[in-house]
Amino acid sequence: MTKEMDYTSPNTQFFFDVNTSNLVAKDNQNLINIMGVEQLNTLDNVSILDIFLSKNNVVEPHYHQNASETVYCISGAAVVSIFNPFTKQLLNYPITPGQVANVPQGWWHYEIATMDNTHLLAIFNASTPEVILGSDLLKFTPANVMAHTYCMDEEQWKQTTAPVEAGTFIGPTVNCQRHYQQPSYPQNQGYHYPYRYYK
Repeated sequence: MTKEMDYTSPNTQFFFDVNTSNLVAKDNQNLINIMGVEQLNTLDNVSILDIFLSKNNVVEPHYHQNASETVYCISGAAVVSIFNPFTKQLLNYPITPGQVANVPQGWWHYEIATMDNTHLLAIFNASTPEVILGSDLLKFTPANVMAHTYCMDEEQWKQTTAPVEAGTFIGPTVNCQRHYQQPSYPQNQGYHYPYRYYK
């Protein structure tokens, strides 16, 4: 152990029930529980997110500025999508029970459940996983900056991003009225499985 800890203190914790520490819940089938050093004070550079998803639900695009993440599939199935900033490729890895996908620190990624009752465990090499969510980037970057930067119509940008809810975490949002097309599965080394949804 590298962390300084007084293991004789009566406040030292060696047990925690992750089920009691909800980070976010879309509904009772789609939720994320958290355990970090704030929940269990003897943790040393490790934390977890306990993720439950039903089919077609997404842990929204995001990145962790302070940690790498290993996503382990406990049950169900998911596709872990990772943007490699060095090769400029979006890599998609389907995982089923016992399989993992590893996301380096700071890399843009997301997870999509491809079966109901999917249970994932995200393991981080930091005592608390920090996150920057795609929904927050879209919601809090001024519309005029986005429009000017990418040569877009500002009003169209505002209209397009109006449904985005900051802090989404699990999408689509409850009030989403879109229908889904199953992912296609072209064969290549990167498991490039595009996922599209349509009105």
